[in-house]
Amino acid sequence: MNLETIHYKSPIGIAEITGNENGIQSISVVNNDSLTTLINATSNTPNTLKNCVTQLDEFFKGKRTKFDLKLNPQGTIFQQKVWKELLKIPFGKTKSYLQQTKQIGDIKAIRAVASANGKNPIWIIIPCHRVIGSDGSLTGYAGGVWRKKWLLDHESGCKQQTLF
Repeated sequence: MNLETIHYKSPIGIAEITGNENGIQSISVVNNDSLTTLINATSNTPNTLKNCVTQLDEFFKGKRTKFDLKLNPQGTIFQQKVWKELLKIPFGKTKSYLQQTKQIGDIKAIRAVASANGKNPIWIIIPCHRVIGSDGSLTGYAGGVWRKKWLLDHESGCKQQTLF
């Protein structure tokens, strides 16, 4: 089945979403200021991609804290294991790379876990932005550390708003 691509303009950049009816295969930020024409959904766009755009929009508007999408990330068995652990980190919470490594069951694999996080193909939905350094520092993020900070601040703000 052919992959389709759609773009979504978010507050932190243009997201390129790729997938088909088998699920979302990738979401990445497009660092291309020359991309002025966004590819919008058509009647031929798979529902999986349309639902992803809707849910991302709800997330950025502070109306969604959990995604309900069919995911189909491509990676090694180890990467898949790491990404599944990322999905367990609750909205508005963070974990250190060391904590994530312990949950996977091999504390010696911290560099491999960090590398797998860096290769996470599904931006925001698989929340690698919620993984921080053991000292609380905002370490690397494929979309840029400023986006990681923005996402963590956004989730913190949305969580606080729901308390009142």
